[in-house]
Amino acid sequence: MEPRSPYSSAPLPEVPAREVWTPTRLNKEARMLLERGLPALWVEGEISNLSRPSSGHWYFSLKDANAQLRCAMFRQRNLTTRFVPKDGMHVVARGRVSLYEPRGDYQFIVEGLEDAGEGALKRQFDLLKAKLAAAGLFSPEHKIPLPRLPRRIGVITSPTGAAVRDILNILRRRFPAIPVLIYPVPVQGKGAGDEIAEAIRLADARAECDVLILARGGGSLEDLWAFNEEVVARAIFECTLPIISGVGHEVDFTIADFVADVRAPTPSGAAELVVPDREEWLRNFVVFERRLITQLGRTLTERNETFTWLFKRLERVHPGFRLRQHAQRLDDLEQRLVRALKQVATDRRAVAQDLAGRLRQASPALKLAALRGRLASIEVQMQGQIRSQLQRLSATLAAAGRTLHAVSPLATLDRGYAIVMTEGGRVIMDAGTLEPGNRITARVARGHAVAVVESVVPAAAKDKT
Repeated sequence: MEPRSPYSSAPLPEVPAREVWTPTRLNKEARMLLERGLPALWVEGEISNLSRPSSGHWYFSLKDANAQLRCAMFRQRNLTTRFVPKDGMHVVARGRVSLYEPRGDYQFIVEGLEDAGEGALKRQFDLLKAKLAAAGLFSPEHKIPLPRLPRRIGVITSPTGAAVRDILNILRRRFPAIPVLIYPVPVQGKGAGDEIAEAIRLADARAECDVLILARGGGSLEDLWAFNEEVVARAIFECTLPIISGVGHEVDFTIADFVADVRAPTPSGAAELVVPDREEWLRNFVVFERRLITQLGRTLTERNETFTWLFKRLERVHPGFRLRQHAQRLDDLEQRLVRALKQVATDRRAVAQDLAGRLRQASPALKLAALRGRLASIEVQMQGQIRSQLQRLSATLAAAGRTLHAVSPLATLDRGYAIVMTEGGRVIMDAGTLEPGNRITARVARGHAVAVVESVVPAAAKDKT
């Protein structure tokens, strides 16, 4: 029978049975509601009450001006954090809302922690990365393969940093024969990105190297920011030389890493990628040498076997066999040829002797001998007549010479006389033709004399007659 109210005829409502929850159940349900109801969040605040027990987990609170939030970051997550948090540090935490069931504490499970300043840079990094990826700067088809053995390596980095020393040490150890050209640039600070881009363009224009290494040591996101600038990414993309990016540590990623043709985890890793290992090459050379010697030996053996087979085949078809068979025939023919040649020579000799006798009979040699005798006699007679004629002519010439000398003016000069002439060579016959001061020449028998006329004495009339 249903219970009724004393003030009404209507039946009383049924009181439900009481359900009692335990704190464990309530905390569990609350945790599930929090974790399922809220997505992963980014929370920004100031660290306080930081605790780092021996387990390696971090426990701290994030607070702002009006509230605070208890946080926990487990060891496997905080190992990737690139800085050590401290009380009072302003950070950005990424994680999910949860509840610690044993104490019923509402808390925030941190999965990633960034410095607040680095958080802004990270967002800027992600925006630029998405922009350049959409523009195709990260596409694999634009990657240039590295040369197997570069003739010269260019290194774009700070000349005083540890990165350049690590690179040079690795290159010297692995392959010291390759020269290295350093393009010094600042790798941190204001304007560093522009100078890095300018160095890349300069190296590309000068084309002095076959490959470039863009390197810097490790640091914070802000320290590495020069390699996250768009101007550097554009310079790397437009460079016609292959570029290896070796910036920071293995966990560091920059925009330059994505645009570069090859990304190395560290500067030392870039140096190991750009050149082969000298020892490995030497071992390969030894292997190649052995292979070459083996191949040459195999080839020589095959050629020797082929030669031997051909030689035996040649012996079977060699004409020497037939030549030996016909050797006796050849000797017989040779003897017959010799006898025939001798007979021909004897016959030709008899004919020649007969012709020589007939030639001697018809030869003009006898007539020529008689003519030579007559010619000699005539020559003797002619020489006698020539001598007689020469003697007669010589006597006549001598008589004529003596006569000519007797009337010659030269003979007169020999007797002490002289021939007087003017400067023009005219013989002076009359002194009246001269005047005082005239130059005259007197030729004597041996030589001549030059004189000046001082006075002129005309000849008397009878003298002229």
